[in-house]
Amino acid sequence: MREAVVATSLDLPLARRGKVRDVYDLGTELLIVTTDRLSAFDVILPQGIPDKGRVLNQISLFWFKMLGSSIPNHIIAADVADFPASLKPHRETLEGRSMMVRKTDPLPVECVVRGYLAGSGFKDYKRTGSICGLTLPAGLLESQKFPFPLFTPATKAQTGHDENISFDEMVKVVGFDHAETARGASLTIYEKARRHAETVGLTIADTKFEFGVVKQGLIWIDEALTPDSSRFWETSKVEPGKTPPSFDKQFVRDYLETLPWNKTAPGPDLPPDVIAGTRCRYLEAFRRLTGKELPGL
Repeated sequence: MREAVVATSLDLPLARRGKVRDVYDLGTELLIVTTDRLSAFDVILPQGIPDKGRVLNQISLFWFKMLGSSIPNHIIAADVADFPASLKPHRETLEGRSMMVRKTDPLPVECVVRGYLAGSGFKDYKRTGSICGLTLPAGLLESQKFPFPLFTPATKAQTGHDENISFDEMVKVVGFDHAETARGASLTIYEKARRHAETVGLTIADTKFEFGVVKQGLIWIDEALTPDSSRFWETSKVEPGKTPPSFDKQFVRDYLETLPWNKTAPGPDLPPDVIAGTRCRYLEAFRRLTGKELPGL
Protein backbone atom coordinates (compact mmCIF):
# COMPACT_ATOMS: atom_id res chain seq x y z
CA MET A 1 0.00 0.00 0.00
CA ARG A 2 1.39 3.40 -0.99
CA GLU A 3 1.64 6.26 1.50
CA ALA A 4 -1.26 8.66 1.82
CA VAL A 5 -0.91 12.09 0.19
CA VAL A 6 -2.21 14.40 2.90
CA ALA A 7 -1.03 17.69 1.36
CA THR A 8 0.44 19.03 -1.85
CA SER A 9 2.93 21.85 -2.29
CA LEU A 10 3.13 23.05 -5.89
CA ASP A 11 4.92 26.20 -6.99
CA LEU A 12 1.57 27.75 -7.90
CA PRO A 13 -0.72 30.24 -6.14
CA LEU A 14 -2.84 28.32 -3.64
CA ALA A 15 -6.45 29.49 -3.90
CA ARG A 16 -7.61 27.45 -0.93
CA ARG A 17 -6.96 24.27 0.97
CA GLY A 18 -10.21 22.54 1.82
CA LYS A 19 -10.97 19.51 3.93
CA VAL A 20 -9.86 17.22 1.10
CA ARG A 21 -8.92 19.30 -1.94
CA ASP A 22 -6.01 21.66 -2.59
CA VAL A 23 -7.09 24.24 -5.16
CA TYR A 24 -4.52 26.20 -7.17
CA ASP A 25 -5.15 29.36 -9.20
CA LEU A 26 -4.04 29.07 -12.82
CA GLY A 27 -5.32 32.49 -13.80
CA THR A 28 -8.43 31.85 -15.88
CA GLU A 29 -8.83 28.29 -14.56
CA LEU A 30 -8.38 26.35 -11.34
CA LEU A 31 -6.38 23.20 -10.68
CA ILE A 32 -8.10 20.90 -8.16
CA VAL A 33 -5.88 18.29 -6.54
CA THR A 34 -7.75 15.70 -4.47
CA THR A 35 -5.62 14.57 -1.54
CA ASP A 36 -6.02 11.51 0.68
CA ARG A 37 -7.15 13.61 3.64
CA LEU A 38 -10.25 12.37 5.44
CA SER A 39 -12.70 14.50 7.39
CA ALA A 40 -15.39 13.24 9.71
CA PHE A 41 -17.86 15.36 11.63
CA ASP A 42 -16.22 18.32 9.82
CA VAL A 43 -12.81 17.61 11.40
CA ILE A 44 -9.78 16.64 9.30
CA LEU A 45 -8.32 13.49 10.82
CA PRO A 46 -4.56 13.08 11.41
CA GLN A 47 -4.12 10.17 9.00
CA GLY A 48 -5.07 10.03 5.35
CA ILE A 49 -6.45 7.01 3.48
CA PRO A 50 -4.02 5.78 0.78
CA ASP A 51 -5.47 6.09 -2.76
CA LYS A 52 -8.61 7.83 -1.48
CA GLY A 53 -7.96 11.01 -3.45
CA ARG A 54 -7.51 9.12 -6.69
CA VAL A 55 -10.73 7.20 -6.04
CA LEU A 56 -12.66 10.42 -5.43
CA ASN A 57 -11.21 12.12 -8.48
CA GLN A 58 -11.81 9.18 -10.82
CA ILE A 59 -15.34 8.51 -9.59
CA SER A 60 -16.19 12.19 -10.05
CA LEU A 61 -14.85 12.10 -13.60
CA PHE A 62 -16.89 8.96 -14.29
CA TRP A 63 -20.13 10.63 -13.21
CA PHE A 64 -19.37 13.99 -14.83
CA LYS A 65 -18.92 12.15 -18.13
CA MET A 66 -21.90 9.83 -17.75
CA LEU A 67 -24.32 12.52 -16.60
CA GLY A 68 -22.96 15.47 -18.56
CA SER A 69 -26.14 15.76 -20.61
CA SER A 70 -28.15 16.64 -17.48
CA ILE A 71 -26.28 19.88 -16.75
CA PRO A 72 -22.91 21.28 -17.89
CA ASN A 73 -19.99 20.82 -15.49
CA HIS A 74 -16.73 22.62 -14.81
CA ILE A 75 -14.26 20.07 -16.25
CA ILE A 76 -11.71 21.38 -18.75
CA ALA A 77 -9.12 18.58 -18.62
CA ALA A 78 -8.32 15.65 -16.33
CA ASP A 79 -5.39 13.99 -18.11
CA VAL A 80 -2.02 15.45 -17.15
CA ALA A 81 -1.01 15.04 -20.79
CA ASP A 82 -3.61 17.71 -21.62
CA PHE A 83 -2.48 20.12 -18.88
CA PRO A 84 -0.32 23.19 -19.64
CA ALA A 85 3.41 22.55 -19.97
CA SER A 86 4.01 24.39 -16.68
CA LEU A 87 2.23 21.59 -14.82
CA LYS A 88 4.09 18.69 -16.43
CA PRO A 89 6.92 18.73 -13.81
CA HIS A 90 4.25 17.89 -11.22
CA ARG A 91 3.00 14.84 -13.11
CA GLU A 92 3.79 12.40 -10.30
CA THR A 93 1.71 14.41 -7.82
CA LEU A 94 -1.13 15.18 -10.21
CA GLU A 95 -1.58 11.87 -12.05
CA GLY A 96 -5.03 10.45 -11.38
CA ARG A 97 -5.98 12.88 -8.63
CA SER A 98 -6.35 16.24 -10.37
CA MET A 99 -8.51 18.17 -12.81
CA MET A 100 -8.41 21.55 -14.48
CA VAL A 101 -11.76 23.31 -14.14
CA ARG A 102 -13.58 26.52 -14.98
CA LYS A 103 -13.73 29.26 -12.40
CA THR A 104 -17.24 29.94 -11.10
CA ASP A 105 -19.03 31.83 -8.37
CA PRO A 106 -20.08 28.86 -6.20
CA LEU A 107 -23.56 28.87 -4.67
CA PRO A 108 -23.16 29.14 -0.87
CA VAL A 109 -25.54 26.20 -0.44
CA GLU A 110 -25.06 22.44 -0.69
CA CYS A 111 -27.77 20.68 -2.65
CA VAL A 112 -28.61 17.45 -0.81
CA VAL A 113 -30.86 14.75 -2.25
CA ARG A 114 -32.16 12.03 0.05
CA GLY A 115 -33.71 8.82 -1.23
CA TYR A 116 -33.68 7.14 2.18
CA LEU A 117 -34.01 8.24 5.79
CA ALA A 118 -30.49 8.35 7.19
CA GLY A 119 -27.80 10.54 8.76
CA SER A 120 -28.66 14.05 9.87
CA GLY A 121 -32.01 13.71 8.13
CA PHE A 122 -32.97 10.85 10.43
CA LYS A 123 -31.85 12.87 13.46
CA ASP A 124 -33.96 15.84 12.33
CA TYR A 125 -36.93 13.56 11.69
CA LYS A 126 -36.75 11.95 15.15
CA ARG A 127 -36.62 15.40 16.75
CA THR A 128 -39.17 17.30 14.64
CA GLY A 129 -40.98 14.88 12.33
CA SER A 130 -39.62 16.78 9.35
CA ILE A 131 -36.45 17.39 7.31
CA CYS A 132 -35.57 20.89 6.12
CA GLY A 133 -39.15 22.03 6.58
CA LEU A 134 -40.63 19.01 4.76
CA THR A 135 -43.13 17.28 7.05
CA LEU A 136 -42.96 13.50 6.79
CA PRO A 137 -45.38 10.74 7.84
CA ALA A 138 -45.05 9.47 11.39
CA GLY A 139 -43.47 6.12 12.15
CA LEU A 140 -40.75 6.06 9.50
CA LEU A 141 -37.74 3.89 10.29
CA GLU A 142 -34.05 4.50 9.73
CA SER A 143 -32.96 3.39 6.23
CA GLN A 144 -36.56 3.50 4.97
CA LYS A 145 -37.02 4.55 1.35
CA PHE A 146 -39.00 7.69 0.64
CA PRO A 147 -41.84 7.50 -1.91
CA PHE A 148 -39.83 10.01 -3.94
CA PRO A 149 -36.40 11.64 -3.36
CA LEU A 150 -36.30 14.73 -1.18
CA PHE A 151 -34.33 17.89 -1.96
CA THR A 152 -32.93 19.17 1.34
CA PRO A 153 -30.41 22.02 1.01
CA ALA A 154 -27.85 22.95 3.64
CA THR A 155 -25.63 25.91 4.37
CA LYS A 156 -21.91 25.57 3.60
CA ALA A 157 -20.26 26.51 6.86
CA GLN A 158 -16.65 27.68 6.68
CA THR A 159 -16.18 26.51 10.27
CA GLY A 160 -18.30 24.14 12.30
CA HIS A 161 -21.15 22.07 10.95
CA ASP A 162 -23.36 22.66 7.93
CA GLU A 163 -27.00 23.35 8.80
CA ASN A 164 -30.06 22.04 7.01
CA ILE A 165 -32.33 24.76 5.65
CA SER A 166 -35.66 24.85 3.83
CA PHE A 167 -36.02 25.48 0.12
CA ASP A 168 -37.59 28.86 0.92
CA GLU A 169 -34.51 29.78 2.93
CA MET A 170 -32.33 28.70 0.01
CA VAL A 171 -34.31 31.00 -2.27
CA LYS A 172 -33.56 33.91 0.05
CA VAL A 173 -29.82 33.12 -0.21
CA VAL A 174 -29.38 32.42 -3.93
CA GLY A 175 -32.59 33.66 -5.59
CA PHE A 176 -35.50 31.65 -6.99
CA ASP A 177 -34.06 30.97 -10.46
CA HIS A 178 -30.78 29.51 -9.19
CA ALA A 179 -32.56 27.59 -6.42
CA GLU A 180 -35.07 26.06 -8.82
CA THR A 181 -32.41 25.17 -11.40
CA ALA A 182 -30.19 23.59 -8.73
CA ARG A 183 -33.10 21.61 -7.28
CA GLY A 184 -34.17 20.29 -10.68
CA ALA A 185 -30.63 19.35 -11.70
CA SER A 186 -29.92 17.67 -8.35
CA LEU A 187 -33.01 15.48 -8.53
CA THR A 188 -32.38 14.56 -12.16
CA ILE A 189 -28.73 13.65 -11.57
CA TYR A 190 -29.59 11.63 -8.48
CA GLU A 191 -32.25 9.61 -10.25
CA LYS A 192 -29.98 8.74 -13.18
CA ALA A 193 -27.10 7.84 -10.86
CA ARG A 194 -29.39 5.80 -8.61
CA ARG A 195 -30.52 3.66 -11.54
CA HIS A 196 -26.93 2.98 -12.61
CA ALA A 197 -25.81 2.14 -9.07
CA GLU A 198 -28.62 -0.37 -8.64
CA THR A 199 -27.36 -2.34 -11.65
CA VAL A 200 -24.15 -3.06 -9.69
CA GLY A 201 -25.82 -3.81 -6.37
CA LEU A 202 -25.38 -0.41 -4.75
CA THR A 203 -28.01 1.92 -3.33
CA ILE A 204 -27.30 5.65 -3.22
CA ALA A 205 -29.09 6.55 -0.01
CA ASP A 206 -28.27 10.25 -0.26
CA THR A 207 -25.75 12.57 -1.86
CA LYS A 208 -24.86 16.24 -2.13
CA PHE A 209 -24.09 18.44 -5.11
CA GLU A 210 -22.52 21.84 -5.59
CA PHE A 211 -23.16 24.32 -8.37
CA GLY A 212 -21.40 27.45 -9.57
CA VAL A 213 -22.55 30.48 -11.51
CA VAL A 214 -21.04 31.37 -14.89
CA LYS A 215 -22.32 33.78 -17.55
CA GLN A 216 -24.39 31.02 -19.12
CA GLY A 217 -26.06 30.08 -15.83
CA LEU A 218 -25.42 27.28 -13.35
CA ILE A 219 -22.92 24.47 -13.86
CA TRP A 220 -22.12 21.40 -11.75
CA ILE A 221 -18.86 21.75 -9.81
CA ASP A 222 -16.65 20.22 -7.11
CA GLU A 223 -17.19 16.44 -6.81
CA ALA A 224 -19.76 14.02 -8.16
CA LEU A 225 -21.40 11.19 -6.21
CA THR A 226 -18.29 10.01 -4.36
CA PRO A 227 -17.97 7.99 -1.14
CA ASP A 228 -17.15 11.30 0.57
CA SER A 229 -20.32 13.04 -0.61
CA SER A 230 -22.74 10.09 -0.71
CA ARG A 231 -23.95 7.05 1.20
CA PHE A 232 -23.48 3.91 -0.85
CA TRP A 233 -25.28 0.91 0.63
CA GLU A 234 -25.25 -2.79 -0.24
CA THR A 235 -28.64 -3.03 -1.98
CA SER A 236 -29.32 -6.61 -0.91
CA LYS A 237 -28.93 -5.61 2.75
CA VAL A 238 -31.14 -2.51 2.79
CA GLU A 239 -33.91 -3.05 5.34
CA PRO A 240 -35.95 -0.45 7.26
CA GLY A 241 -34.87 -0.20 10.88
CA LYS A 242 -31.35 -1.43 10.22
CA THR A 243 -28.12 0.19 9.02
CA PRO A 244 -26.90 -1.55 5.84
CA PRO A 245 -23.22 -2.22 5.07
CA SER A 246 -21.80 0.86 3.35
CA PHE A 247 -19.01 1.78 0.95
CA ASP A 248 -18.22 5.26 2.19
CA LYS A 249 -16.80 6.95 5.28
CA GLN A 250 -19.58 5.73 7.55
CA PHE A 251 -17.12 2.99 8.55
CA VAL A 252 -14.89 5.71 10.04
CA ARG A 253 -17.79 7.56 11.65
CA ASP A 254 -18.93 4.35 13.34
CA TYR A 255 -15.44 3.84 14.77
CA LEU A 256 -15.22 7.44 15.98
CA GLU A 257 -18.59 7.14 17.71
CA THR A 258 -17.04 4.51 20.00
CA LEU A 259 -14.41 6.97 21.26
CA PRO A 260 -14.66 9.57 24.05
CA TRP A 261 -14.17 12.38 21.51
CA ASN A 262 -16.16 15.62 21.44
CA LYS A 263 -16.04 15.90 17.61
CA THR A 264 -13.88 19.00 17.61
CA ALA A 265 -10.29 19.41 16.37
CA PRO A 266 -7.87 17.83 16.76
CA GLY A 267 -9.28 14.53 15.57
CA PRO A 268 -8.18 11.21 17.05
CA ASP A 269 -5.66 8.92 15.38
CA LEU A 270 -7.05 6.13 13.24
CA PRO A 271 -5.73 2.61 13.84
CA PRO A 272 -4.29 0.68 10.88
CA ASP A 273 -7.31 -1.63 10.55
CA VAL A 274 -9.71 1.34 10.24
CA ILE A 275 -7.47 2.95 7.61
CA ALA A 276 -7.24 -0.32 5.65
CA GLY A 277 -10.96 -1.01 5.99
CA THR A 278 -11.86 2.46 4.75
CA ARG A 279 -9.52 2.14 1.78
CA CYS A 280 -11.06 -1.22 0.81
CA ARG A 281 -14.57 0.24 0.90
CA TYR A 282 -13.63 3.20 -1.29
CA LEU A 283 -11.90 0.92 -3.79
CA GLU A 284 -14.92 -1.40 -3.88
CA ALA A 285 -17.22 1.54 -4.62
CA PHE A 286 -14.92 2.52 -7.48
CA ARG A 287 -14.81 -1.01 -8.92
CA ARG A 288 -18.55 -1.46 -8.83
CA LEU A 289 -19.55 1.94 -10.15
CA THR A 290 -17.00 2.17 -12.96
CA GLY A 291 -16.50 -1.51 -13.72
CA LYS A 292 -12.74 -0.97 -13.61
CA GLU A 293 -9.77 -1.33 -11.28
CA LEU A 294 -8.17 1.87 -10.04
CA PRO A 295 -5.13 2.46 -12.30
CA GLY A 296 -1.76 2.00 -10.68
CA LEU A 297 -2.76 -0.32 -7.84
